[in-house]
Amino acid sequence: MMASSPPTITVEIISDAICPWCWIGKRRIEEASRLLAGKLGVTVVWKPLQLNPDMPKAGVDRALYRQRKFGSADHSAQLDARVAEAGRSAGLEFRHDLMRWTPNTVDCHRLIWLAGREGCQDAVVEGLFQAYFVQGRNIGDAETMADIGEAAGLDRDRVLALLAGEEGAAEVAQELAAARRVGISGVPTFVVDGMPIVAGAAPAEMLAAELLEALERRKTYQDA
Repeated sequence: MMASSPPTITVEIISDAICPWCWIGKRRIEEASRLLAGKLGVTVVWKPLQLNPDMPKAGVDRALYRQRKFGSADHSAQLDARVAEAGRSAGLEFRHDLMRWTPNTVDCHRLIWLAGREGCQDAVVEGLFQAYFVQGRNIGDAETMADIGEAAGLDRDRVLALLAGEEGAAEVAQELAAARRVGISGVPTFVVDGMPIVAGAAPAEMLAAELLEALERRKTYQDA
């Protein structure tokens, strides 16, 4: 007799491509999935939130932007050091010394939306994080996004056509509005069945426990 497959659960991760904690959170949900192997299958879907919705379309110089946002270059450097330390604990190396530009991420979210339709969303999200946090590339640039999309399996011309037009803009705007309606203002936020279960890059063990609790709530609701 064949063993039955474990139940599965879909986790929506509300994120932004320039949020370092979202990359750390990505590693932690991956680890949580491994911890749950044989008990619960985890499918991840990436949803948008813009940390800087008023960012100019072309983006801004990162050093100047962060100095204005956080009050001083020293404070900005302290925050970067905190991120770098947390990143190392998740096996990530942040190269803040290479990061020169803070982009507007709405087109990144359109690219992620397209990748979701084409079955390569996780690879595109990972590519955006790698390009921005390790290579210091401007991920608001169309050619850079085309490179990332192509490496993930998308057709390069398809990506460039998307970015040259408005495809996906309405869908991304709707998803941004949906996050605001339920009060989500920080990233990453992990959502199951429309309910936020964890806010922030929580440890893998905590994420695994919360996912099991979410599964039990679903069972209770279905049996009611």
